[in-house]
Amino acid sequence: MPKVSSMIVPYAAYLRVYEPLAAFPEPERGYWARYARRPDRPSYQDELRRSLENLLPVPPVPVPVHESRDAFVLEADGVLHICPWRTRLRGWQALGGLAEEFPAPVLDALLPPLVRDQAAQDYERWRAGNPDARPWIRTATWQVPLNWFVLVSDDEREYAGAGDGAGDGAVGEVPVLRYRTPMVQARRRVARALRTLRDTVDEGPLVEGVLEVGRWLEEFHPRSRVELDYGGLVHALPAGELADDHSAADVAEGIEALRTGDGEAAAEAYGRLVERWRSVRDLRSAN
Repeated sequence: MPKVSSMIVPYAAYLRVYEPLAAFPEPERGYWARYARRPDRPSYQDELRRSLENLLPVPPVPVPVHESRDAFVLEADGVLHICPWRTRLRGWQALGGLAEEFPAPVLDALLPPLVRDQAAQDYERWRAGNPDARPWIRTATWQVPLNWFVLVSDDEREYAGAGDGAGDGAVGEVPVLRYRTPMVQARRRVARALRTLRDTVDEGPLVEGVLEVGRWLEEFHPRSRVELDYGGLVHALPAGELADDHSAADVAEGIEALRTGDGEAAAEAYGRLVERWRSVRDLRSAN
């Protein structure tokens, strides 16, 4: 069995917000400015492996003892943008959703109730002193939520196959599939999608998801950048399908079809999405 430190973790996709360096107060701004000059910044795979390594001890450590001081860095239009990992905060928040992901016996075996209860108490105490804290990164396992695709456009799609030199620090030369868009565009798309969805479909998970992600975006600087990154899912999707994956275009086409009253076209777009992601869902069930 490969070591956690060397294995590729295939199941996580990410939605990230990169805020301009000027949005951070001092002394944090100075720290990130120095951090951005480091040549050895870790990758998303490094972050995920560290989380997995914390689950190996007995008892496991579901949430890091100290907050991460790492970040992802992006330069756009000559402006330095920072996306802090905030691994500890995200770990606490992820614990709250585990009961929906695993049956109780499996969850108790992975993370005993005593460990989860202690982590929940730690989070409550921390939250009391940090009521406005929010993560810059959202993670989804074995899927890319449909409401994420609402934020981006197909013409913002960036794809590079294995060996094209676009690995961004991941292990070896691996495929990359991502979208990057200005915050103002993401917010406009959310507003347009919500108007259409509320006029044409019943309130449900899709509407709630778009509304919730829109509220999250409002927490950040208006000149931020939004990134939808397939992350490790590039290893879960069949190679031939990855290059042909235009899920953002299918979501946009489906919403436009709803707006114009073309139910048949909307159903076809949704059908393509379901078929494309079936193989990934099958892998999730197998694991």
